[in-house]
Amino acid sequence: MNINDYGYLPDTNNLPGIPARVTAVHKERYEIVCQHGMTHARLKTKEYYAGTQAFPTTGDFVMVNYIPNGDSQIIATLPRSTLFSRREPGPIPRDQAVAANFDYVFIMQSLNQNFNLKRLERYLTLAWQSGATPVILLTKADLVEDYWDYLTQVERVAAGVNTHVVSAHTGYGLNRLNAYLQPGKTVVFLGSSGVGKSSLVNALAGEEIMTVSAIREGDSRGRHTTTHRQLLRLKSGVMIIDTPGMRELGMWDVAEGLGDAFADVESYLGKCRFSDCRHESEPGCAIKAAIASGALDMARWESYQQLKEEAVDRDELMRRKREWSKGVAKFTKQRKKEIW
Repeated sequence: MNINDYGYLPDTNNLPGIPARVTAVHKERYEIVCQHGMTHARLKTKEYYAGTQAFPTTGDFVMVNYIPNGDSQIIATLPRSTLFSRREPGPIPRDQAVAANFDYVFIMQSLNQNFNLKRLERYLTLAWQSGATPVILLTKADLVEDYWDYLTQVERVAAGVNTHVVSAHTGYGLNRLNAYLQPGKTVVFLGSSGVGKSSLVNALAGEEIMTVSAIREGDSRGRHTTTHRQLLRLKSGVMIIDTPGMRELGMWDVAEGLGDAFADVESYLGKCRFSDCRHESEPGCAIKAAIASGALDMARWESYQQLKEEAVDRDELMRRKREWSKGVAKFTKQRKKEIW
């Protein structure tokens, strides 16, 4: 097994162990591929739980102590070229790494009830923030007679992003994806359940390597066929990271992603008469003027505001975590005093 076939670029990191790539994550156990083939591994506690290493995710390159007859030991996570992460829901938000070291993000929406521009804007923002190149795939072209209206809608919110209409069922448009699907390249598939991610993987592979389940007729939603993130290497040499349909995509520190996904909106920022303009009722507001003239869609401005409000800065998150931890420690100490 040649780890270079999985996209690894040899470097001189001077770290002990041998290089491997994470192909799937199962709680505390990892599926990896290395020069010895496919195997499993666990984290070396000292390096990871001391906070000196980033916890691996699917697609990460890692250094491992290889153990032939048992779980190998992951001792280091190598620097990432790209990273897709989201804010994990909960009272104490956390950064959840979804996938790493990929070249393209295939953002998928199907040409049925799944088509949703708000969701597309959200995916685009996170895709741009990852550092990779987003590509929009409108799937299930065989379900509609005319898809031009869908394309027009996508162009309004994704100017400059390559968009392709495809059908895994008939093969329509799949040849247009060859430019991205090159040996050694890694592509992340993103989309809600039922958009046809597994069907597209099978169509590109030329064989059934992913289980496909039927969608519900009432709302065109799927049954979450994919239950975990998994890196697959096709016979062509291209690698695909398939992800479960995500019901909630919490925004994170996405300043760069917002700038790319909403370049049309941000082009008006800083052009108002007053530098502290809130874009509400102030005179000389460039945003309000653009909306009034039709140069800027009101829906785009509202989406931008919503996503920006959801975004959480990492420094603020760490401050909130420290305050929460101090609060727990103080409460525990007080309870001990009361008990004794």
